[in-house]
Amino acid sequence: MADTMQFDLVSPERRLASMQVTAVQIPGADGDMTAMPDHAPTITTLRPGVLRVEGPEGTAEYVVTGGFAEISSEGVSVLAERAVSKGDMTHEHLDEMIAEAKAMYTTAKEGFVNEPGPVDDAAKLLSDMVAMGDEIGLSSKQPSL
Repeated sequence: MADTMQFDLVSPERRLASMQVTAVQIPGADGDMTAMPDHAPTITTLRPGVLRVEGPEGTAEYVVTGGFAEISSEGVSVLAERAVSKGDMTHEHLDEMIAEAKAMYTTAKEGFVNEPGPVDDAAKLLSDMVAMGDEIGLSSKQPSL
């Protein structure tokens, strides 16, 4: 069993991380999961949350808003819709993310009348964004649905 594995985190804007790690805690859409060296091959979608990486050089945390993670025995590759180092997150970042989620929810309500699936998905995204803010200590006002 290997001690470390390769971890890569990429967003549309840039590569945020590429390093050897011992574990990656992933905010999966179906629940949180931890990937370690020799993990079974898996692909999961991400929900808004904090991605934690543990390695020989310590722990790093990144705020992600969605995307997916590909896990193999050799490593983890995360392709995030948006990713920011937790230390770089500000109220402005959070407010912008929540505003985008609220706009998606409003659009879904207007475009999918009497079709709860897409509206429910957009409401969950908005709720996850607010919960993520609480988790990282940047609470925002609860938007009214």
